[in-house]
Amino acid sequence: MLSKRCALAGGIILAVSLATPLSPAAAAEPAPQSASPSVPPAVIDAMERDLGLTEAQVVTRLANEERAAATESALSGQLGGSYGGAWLNADASRLNVATTDASAAPAIEARGAQPVVVQRSLADLDAIMKKLDKAPNRARAGASLWYVDVAANTVSVQAPTVEAAEALVAAAGVDRSQVSVAATAERPTTFINIIGGSAYYIGSSRCSVGFAVTRGTTQGFVTAGHCGRAGSRTSNPSGTFQGSSFPGNDYAWVAADAGNTATPYVRGSGGAMVTVRGSTQASVGASICRSGSTTGWRCGVIQQHNATVRYAQGTVTGLTRTSACAEPGDSGGSFISGSQAQGTTSGGSGNCTTGGTTYHQPVNEPLSVYGLTLRTG
Repeated sequence: MLSKRCALAGGIILAVSLATPLSPAAAAEPAPQSASPSVPPAVIDAMERDLGLTEAQVVTRLANEERAAATESALSGQLGGSYGGAWLNADASRLNVATTDASAAPAIEARGAQPVVVQRSLADLDAIMKKLDKAPNRARAGASLWYVDVAANTVSVQAPTVEAAEALVAAAGVDRSQVSVAATAERPTTFINIIGGSAYYIGSSRCSVGFAVTRGTTQGFVTAGHCGRAGSRTSNPSGTFQGSSFPGNDYAWVAADAGNTATPYVRGSGGAMVTVRGSTQASVGASICRSGSTTGWRCGVIQQHNATVRYAQGTVTGLTRTSACAEPGDSGGSFISGSQAQGTTSGGSGNCTTGGTTYHQPVNEPLSVYGLTLRTG
């Protein structure tokens, strides 16, 4: 087996001033503007689409944002320990700058920003965050997110329940009056393209993605059965083993969590993407390459089909024997011949320094057993 235990655009031309909020009349009748040559058309198109802005509004907003960034940088240094953070209003026409020192208001206004006197400095808020970040793992696991909210001059702690949020605050030793807590429906997950040969983790163990698959609307991947049992959780991408067979066979499939995307690719030589077109079995003697998270892209030839291997954990039948090398951590990774998926790395002997023999579990068996569809390009 080859699983492995591991520790783990250029600038924008300024268009408007931030000295005062836009008047209602000015907001209703913006001065005609054309896009600055330094603003890429793709940026303008995307902001028009996603923020519901006109081209003129995009150019004005970007100019205001650039001016605001320079102002914020200057004031954060000028105000020192009294600085409480900064934020733009909804249309980015006004920069608000917080301070714990009311006497600093004229200096903020002189920079064209709106002063806001607050109780806590940004350093105070950051110190609260550090305590939360260092809370016991169990308390942090019960929460969804926590962040500095400069506009509210507090740290917001959110979890599936208010009780879970308050448990994190208590475990971190933070004064309850210094934070706000709330229940949230957010369940943050990583967004990862599922690509054959990439690493994934089961606790502190590392294996490799075989091939991206779907079952109905569920996206996931096939891999080696010895990498995990049904119910085991994965990370990077996050998901859950839905089925696993080992020994006897050496295959499994993982249903990825929402946000992870199955792709028709295997990571090839130098990181180039190899497109999977199907899963027709190649003949004995055909060239074959494999991709894994330890040794990358390695090639050889198919030596025999229908090989039986005796591992310490038991016998596995129906494997394909190849001369492509592999090493621990490559388990589950992709074997592909041309554009046709062949199987997932099971085990072998030798290494990629002196050479070796590697066996793969043919991919069509788990596709059939679990009712999976190979993602092809």
